[in-house]
Amino acid sequence: MPAKPTHLVGQSVAFLDAVERASAAAALSRPVLVVGERGTGKEMIAERLHRLSPRWEEPLVALNCAALPEALVDAELFGHEAGAFTGAARARGGRFEQADGGTLFLDEIGLLTAAGQERLLRVIEYGELTRLGSSRPVQVDVRVVAATNEDLPRLVQEGRFRADLLDRLSFEVITLPPLRARRDDIAPLADFFGRRMAIEIGWEGFPGFARPVLEALETHDWPGNVRELRNVVERAVYRWGDPDRPVGAIVLDPFESPWRPRGASAPAAATAPGHGAAADAAASAEIALPTDFRAAVAASERRLLEAALQQARHNQRRAAALLGLSYDQLRHAVKRHRLLAGG
Repeated sequence: MPAKPTHLVGQSVAFLDAVERASAAAALSRPVLVVGERGTGKEMIAERLHRLSPRWEEPLVALNCAALPEALVDAELFGHEAGAFTGAARARGGRFEQADGGTLFLDEIGLLTAAGQERLLRVIEYGELTRLGSSRPVQVDVRVVAATNEDLPRLVQEGRFRADLLDRLSFEVITLPPLRARRDDIAPLADFFGRRMAIEIGWEGFPGFARPVLEALETHDWPGNVRELRNVVERAVYRWGDPDRPVGAIVLDPFESPWRPRGASAPAAATAPGHGAAADAAASAEIALPTDFRAAVAASERRLLEAALQQARHNQRRAAALLGLSYDQLRHAVKRHRLLAGG
């Protein structure tokens, strides 16, 4: 990972608690597991763990376990000798050897192959690896920080992740809250990204956001979390083009267009108020309206709850996450529809 300043912007209790736990764990050369939805900043927490550690002058090396074909994961992690496989013209050290003395950040660890999991466990336990095509062990001193957006204990129960590897990785587990759970941080984050974009495009100052835009930002659910917010804000600033007036327009869905291909499975688009009104009017004309609106809404809500509970195997916390609800919100809805066991 390139050396760069880490900007962790936020003031919510959940966010500050995660940052504080990362800061405390940084001093220890133990594995840390960072858990969170996409776009919540897992790689930034990994960087903080490295920069605040005694290893801060040594390499910080990253590998996305989902970005490589299964056949190449072992070679990337552990290296290979010349001729170990087709195309291996010369010997090459893997990411562990590159990170020797420093930190190895393994993103999407839940997608690591079974063979990769077994070999990773050995390196973490004994600090020893063997390159592909070699019988000579290599000693390494590497701190592993892993990240995932998966429920690893559930993957262990399903036989898709090694329990002993999870035990080794989870000396400390830092779970990052999604942006919808830290709404007080949306305005400071938007201001930070807006100012940064203003500097990039040469504005002398940043005029901020008009109130309706800020309200739209604060009420959006942000399935892509901080990464999505950054894209929306930076796009809005550069499109606005007027450094003297507060930014007065945003587009939450950059794909929204009257000419957007509408396949059978195309999701409904989310835009700021005033965008896509013609498309919405055309779509509403095709919807069969119910005679009892409240009953139709209740039936639809019940179907969504049942589907989420079934998909989560009746784990209510998991079902709440699937629906973008808090645990208390889900419990209230489940009780309202009498979906509790025996209800």
